[in-house]
Amino acid sequence: MHVRDLLYPLYERRLLSEIDRARVPRHVGVILDGNRRWARGVGTPVAHGHRRGADKISEFLHWAQDAGVEVVTLWMLSTDNLQRDPDEVAELLEIITAAVEKLAQARRWCLRVVGSADLLPTAIADRLAVAAADTDDVDGMQVNVAIGYGGRHEITDAVRSLLAERAAAGQTIAEVAAEIGVDDITEHLYTRGQPDPDLVIRTSGEQRLSGFLLWQSVHSEYYFCEAYWPDFRRLDLLRALRDYAQRERRLGR
Repeated sequence: MHVRDLLYPLYERRLLSEIDRARVPRHVGVILDGNRRWARGVGTPVAHGHRRGADKISEFLHWAQDAGVEVVTLWMLSTDNLQRDPDEVAELLEIITAAVEKLAQARRWCLRVVGSADLLPTAIADRLAVAAADTDDVDGMQVNVAIGYGGRHEITDAVRSLLAERAAAGQTIAEVAAEIGVDDITEHLYTRGQPDPDLVIRTSGEQRLSGFLLWQSVHSEYYFCEAYWPDFRRLDLLRALRDYAQRERRLGR
């Protein structure tokens, strides 16, 4: 056995002891970044990196649930990603859809698909919807899988939904404009009814949000991890949780 295999469990226990359980974030958002670079680094096809990244998701959800997190949002595919090579996108969509179906079959988490379903192939969107619906009765951690997701698209969809709702109720555009507020838009977001993310983690060393949960993350804490997503470990999550617990959250005040 490698000495590292002996030290990691000890280090994890130390990290756990340093985390105030009362300050664990309720909602954690994760930008799953680095699958392609990981694959190139080990000399394998890009699809292999995506598969390794998909395999990591279930592990991560177990870790988060054990830590006491209530809601997790996983950014699995952005609207920008859909502009990549069509063959790569098709393969990636199949990998992601199969991963979501596997998560649903585990019946440990209540899944919600968030994103612009109309941007996805109909067959893929239908499979994702069925997988999520199959977990509606699961009493477990809430897991949002963001697929075909973009922050600007979400806000646009929220405003469009709000206007359509008010128009159906007989209001004019002028009447809606005169009374619309922040809460009205919030109630039409993909994550409506859920708490905003307390902590947003991005892997692969990139230090930007790229439009992830633009509206909801206004008061979030950010944690940037150097590890590529396929290499993300439980101790990386524990470090993020420890870092979060040690921060003074002012929530804009």
